Amino acid sequence: MASFEVTRRTLLGTVAGGLAAISSLSARAEDAWPSRMVRLISPYGPGGSNDISLRLLAEEFGRSLHQQFIVENKPGAGTRIANDMVAHAPGDGYTLLYVAAPYATAEALFGKLTYERKDLQPVAMVVVAPLFLIISADAPFKTLPELIAYGKSKPDGLTFASPGAGSQPHLAGELLFRDAGVKGLNIPFRGDAASYTELLAGRVDATLTALPTALPYIQSGKFIVLGVASPERSALYPQALTLREQGFPNVAAAGWYGFMAPATTPRAIVDKFQAEILRALAEPAIKDKLTAQGLEVRAGSAAEFGQFIGAETQKWTKLIRDAGLKGE
Repeated sequence: MASFEVTRRTLLGTVAGGLAAISSLSARAEDAWPSRMVRLISPYGPGGSNDISLRLLAEEFGRSLHQQFIVENKPGAGTRIANDMVAHAPGDGYTLLYVAAPYATAEALFGKLTYERKDLQPVAMVVVAPLFLIISADAPFKTLPELIAYGKSKPDGLTFASPGAGSQPHLAGELLFRDAGVKGLNIPFRGDAASYTELLAGRVDATLTALPTALPYIQSGKFIVLGVASPERSALYPQALTLREQGFPNVAAAGWYGFMAPATTPRAIVDKFQAEILRALAEPAIKDKLTAQGLEVRAGSAAEFGQFIGAETQKWTKLIRDAGLKGE
């Protein structure tokens, strides 16, 4: 019996020591994050405001944290491909999502998803992107009333480019169609650059877009700005009237981006990355670069970002259901 007790105590001590060692190793791994390359997943293709701002931040994170932060573009399915990828990634802090506004509307538009909200956790909010209504300078209309009249004159109404079903440009466009009493067909593309190609070719009539990639086309006279879908005029392009000012008070929307991580990611890593994001966004040089890209910094903690996503989900879910919108 005594021999059994000694063996039992020895076994228990060994197990306890092993668990303590594992816990210590885990803690050290969290403290050491990042100790290798970090993948930042963008839900859009190259060239848009999501991609541009993410690459700017990835470079800053790499400089500050002395590890490589690489951007991987995983466009498609209204951002659900990227969301699903990160939701099912290991929670080790080495695969992170640069989430976009369609995250808040995906379930209302598409029903049951291949991931659940509990699979991802917010890390920090980063920026908002005011949306500008853009047409080609070669279009047979030059003002918002002329665009609406043109749509009403066509049996099939207007064609409208967006970066994907459920994106803020898509929803804002649908609201504009509904309030203006004109038919509209949303045509999703993988990123802003593809939308602009179709707009310049005259194969779509208009798009709502963030300013970064559209600005060179505006400055060169290839695009015309008909308005901005913000409650107030944007300091980024103050000459653009709001759509509210032009008789469409319900058409207010903006893109937004922030970081999320797999839900199993340790709190210590989330807190460390959150602190790094907020530090970077407080840097005047970073803020200036983001502003130059047509983005407004809206730094927010994980808790604040979670509350924001909840409010956006509630707001847009009601509008999607009232309008009878469905994802494609």
